[in-house]
Amino acid sequence: MPEIKKLKPDVPWVEIRSNEADWNKLGAAEILHMHSHLHIVRAFEQTVVDLDAAGLVHGPAHISIGQDGGAIGAIAPLRDDDQITGSHRGHHQFLAKSLNYVDGERTDPVTSQMSTSIKQLLHRTLSEILGLSEGFCKGRGGSMHLRWQEAGALGTNAIVGGGVPLANGVAWAKKRQGNGDAVITFLGDGAVNIGAVPETMNQAALWDLPICFFIENNGYAVATRVDEGTRETRLSSRGMAYAIPAYRVDGMDPVAVRIAVEKALQTMRSGEGPTIIEAEVYRFFHHGGGIAGSAFGYRDKQEEAEWRARDPLVRMAKELSDRNWLSADGDAEIARKAREAMSTIVDALTEEDGNRRKIVSSLWPSPDFCDAGQRGDLSEFEGVRFEELESFSGAVEEVKFIDLVSGVMDHRMEKDERIFCLGEDIHQLKGGTNGATRGLYQKYPDRIIPTPIAEQGFTGLAGGVAMEGTYRPVVEHMYPDFGLVAADQLFNQIAKSRFMFGGDTAMPLVLRTKCAIGTGYGSQHSMDPAGLYSQWPGWRIIAPSTPFDYVGLMNSALLCEDPVLVIEHVELYSSSGPGPTDDLDYYIPLGKAKVVRPGNTFTVLTYLSMTGLCVKVANDMGLDAEVVDLRSLDRAGIDWHTIGDSIRKTNNVIVVEQGPLTVSYGAMLTDEIQRRFFDYLDQPVKRIFGGEASPSVSKVLERAAFAGKEEVRNGFSEIMSDMGLGKRAAE
Repeated sequence: MPEIKKLKPDVPWVEIRSNEADWNKLGAAEILHMHSHLHIVRAFEQTVVDLDAAGLVHGPAHISIGQDGGAIGAIAPLRDDDQITGSHRGHHQFLAKSLNYVDGERTDPVTSQMSTSIKQLLHRTLSEILGLSEGFCKGRGGSMHLRWQEAGALGTNAIVGGGVPLANGVAWAKKRQGNGDAVITFLGDGAVNIGAVPETMNQAALWDLPICFFIENNGYAVATRVDEGTRETRLSSRGMAYAIPAYRVDGMDPVAVRIAVEKALQTMRSGEGPTIIEAEVYRFFHHGGGIAGSAFGYRDKQEEAEWRARDPLVRMAKELSDRNWLSADGDAEIARKAREAMSTIVDALTEEDGNRRKIVSSLWPSPDFCDAGQRGDLSEFEGVRFEELESFSGAVEEVKFIDLVSGVMDHRMEKDERIFCLGEDIHQLKGGTNGATRGLYQKYPDRIIPTPIAEQGFTGLAGGVAMEGTYRPVVEHMYPDFGLVAADQLFNQIAKSRFMFGGDTAMPLVLRTKCAIGTGYGSQHSMDPAGLYSQWPGWRIIAPSTPFDYVGLMNSALLCEDPVLVIEHVELYSSSGPGPTDDLDYYIPLGKAKVVRPGNTFTVLTYLSMTGLCVKVANDMGLDAEVVDLRSLDRAGIDWHTIGDSIRKTNNVIVVEQGPLTVSYGAMLTDEIQRRFFDYLDQPVKRIFGGEASPSVSKVLERAAFAGKEEVRNGFSEIMSDMGLGKRAAE
């Protein structure tokens, strides 16, 4: 017979229920304060239900009525410097945190008047949900993207689980600041099963981050029951997998929730790491709008009635009444003030239109605001020293490309303590898989942070750090293909953050990755990411082709308030070229291309390792070709001035990229060139690129899949032939 030993979790997993003594201990003033906030949130949500029914809410309205008491209880003990992130159903979370910020006084809500600051909060929040310019995000966020950084509400999120890694980044920053601040990230029962959440929980536990994963278990992910999505329906059980203390609590009891959060805060503020709270709650309506879920057949009226009998608003009113702390008339007065405030706000935002109401037209954002604020204005570069190799006065020698990759990062980290790096294996192997962080772990052991293999988790963490604003993360994706694992964080979160939160949310994040075409690493390690990232206007993209340019462009990336993708090429790592030996403090402007080989016959537009190759082929063929190193590849960074000057001179263009036809950067660039410079072109823009498929491992098949010397030479011959100069090219 085998020996069987029963295992026990290393951390507590307990259930919390409040009792009479807990309510008494909390006291009249505190419970009345929470109760008044719950009335305000309830009146706000009912107003949204009414406006949605009237057709005035464009898009979804995920109502929290029923589960709103859990957010009130969770947020009541937080400090202003504590932070929250929320889910798509986040009105109650956002309002609870914001109310705590603007309404810190424990005045009698029955006799006192609602403050102007509370009314302004409600006005701006409803404006946002209606898509109006006075909203917190200027109408761009709507119901699902509510952010007010000053209040500690860092953003609700439309992607299930999408805000959880970002919250981890905020917690990382808070831990490093050392002030004892904590973060609560609210997520639903459906989010527990999405990959970003367990990745984030693991990292939070690994690094003892002060974050509480607050699971609002309302029993349904839209119409899918919890037991249809997971075998273990007690979702707080997830804590045992990551050694995170976990609490299960009646979420319809705000006092019980508050007790659980206070216990969690004690753990987090003492540096003991993350916590999990599972609050059993119930939304009274369907997934969106004000219709009961039973109308759609996935739950019955009896179940809804049983949960409605546990309404947290009714529960609090009864507990207050039983203690003679609040009369029925007093409760009605608090409710009346909340409803009256919302009615006044609705009157200010809408106007009569026959027998209906419509939005006051002057409150809509201007259509001119449609594309504004997708990225910063680069004002942070005012006064910096821009240099090019030809004008550089410092010492220059032939240096290895890879040495300056680690060298400039060392220099910047020495000068700017905000910069830190994270990624897989960056502390080992003498500076990662290619030496890009060589020597940095020994010099900055707390700022070179090795991560688990969890790209979505640690990329999102970096995004959260950047949003918090104190530190500047440099993320390494070992290969760009791995970015597809982190696609939600890269493109739905990091790329869109500034735009969807109103155009003012900086995202100072640098993402380094390497293009490994030609190294035999196959289809899932050889991607050129330029074509993918260029589809997202939030990203700036740089592609240095020389050691000198790498230093100047990396300095610019680390100064920029937007996310910057830095593409490096494995082929360039082992190459040498002119580079600085003592002055590493210059910058190269983002959005500035460079003519690296002047010519008059045709223009070559290229980047990364293909720049040097195109120059060499043109030299070998004796062609009068002008080669332009694009350097900045994002749409906002394309240097149309330099490109245009060259095209107007040569009247012929060829776009050269190493990678395949699919997910191609050159396709976008070619289309734009022909639209902008059609009148100056003697023939359609030509292109040189690889095959349709991604590279294979086989050396022969891989070589057939990408563009190299032969393809460039053939392309140059073809464009010369089309110009009637084929014989001269052959000579």
